[in-house]
Amino acid sequence: MNGSSKSFSMAAILAAFLLVVGCGGDSSSHADGHSEGSHGHTAKYGGKLVELGRHEANLEFVFVPAEGRLTAYALDAHAENFVRLPVDGIPVQITANGTEQNLVLRPVGNPATGEKPGDTSQFQGAADGLKSATRIEVLVKDLPFKSKQFRDIRTTLP
Repeated sequence: MNGSSKSFSMAAILAAFLLVVGCGGDSSSHADGHSEGSHGHTAKYGGKLVELGRHEANLEFVFVPAEGRLTAYALDAHAENFVRLPVDGIPVQITANGTEQNLVLRPVGNPATGEKPGDTSQFQGAADGLKSATRIEVLVKDLPFKSKQFRDIRTTLP
């Protein structure tokens, strides 16, 4: 094999490797939405990103214990752009301090982006029982996201 053939072969192997490891690559998915072997994305609001499907979309959860407030942002596959969801709310089951409670994250409008309830990417809810929690487990049993339906979305915060 001459030098140029060897270089071409190495380049082809490297390109194939990058395709497998990159965005569309197969990876082991965890219950909290993080994947082994996949690249990471940065949460826009300093919360926790939960991957939906196989790199199809993300939810970012932000928990503010002092206010007992939980906010969820619907984001695209790279957690860069907001995705507006036409839903009246996102029901979540929260376990805090050993107690389960149900909470509905209601749509939040944003005049700066033109988002309004029923067509927004931000959802928020609060409960007094969350104010004393230092750690919460969140379960979204069912979430329509664009043309998909995601089930059993779980994470622990913070």
